[in-house]
Amino acid sequence: MGFLDSILGGKKKLKGPAPDRLFALSTAYVTLVTGHGIETKGTAAIVFQPLATADFESIVTEMEEILRGTGEDTGTTISTSEDSHGYRWIILKDDDIEDLVVGVNAVSDALMVGGYGDRVLAAVFAFKDSKGRPVYFIYNYKRGYWYPFVPAGQQARDGERELQVKAIIDGELPIEPELERWFPLWGIPI
Repeated sequence: MGFLDSILGGKKKLKGPAPDRLFALSTAYVTLVTGHGIETKGTAAIVFQPLATADFESIVTEMEEILRGTGEDTGTTISTSEDSHGYRWIILKDDDIEDLVVGVNAVSDALMVGGYGDRVLAAVFAFKDSKGRPVYFIYNYKRGYWYPFVPAGQQARDGERELQVKAIIDGELPIEPELERWFPLWGIPI
């Protein structure tokens, strides 16, 4: 911890990945829809590890209020959920993929600016392919990369389909190069 950190409350600032990596989904979406029939389900979520401090809760509450307020103009609705591991999900619903990306980014920015960037785990965007099968795009904040997740039943995934989706979108999204870091997220509440 440096001198300024001790004066400013000891919150550790992490240098995060470039924010434009999250926004890459907005342009990649055109390729997904037009070329491959993969469409948004109109939901996204950001998952983070909550901290039981007044400061942290204040940031989250304020961000939820802002999203609800701007949602009146954009049509975005939000809800929250806690999973069995104690992680909190802020869930956004909107048919416009750009509104979803902007909303998720607003939450992550608020937590990062508040000094809690290390608590943010991932953003998840729900899609479906032309056969109606779920396809999730997961953005890992710690690594700054995207990867597809295609569940194939209870606690099973379709690795072949994930590689097909990677081939479709590689070059438009910064895809996690290490396949062993394509962690499944079971029980995604979207």
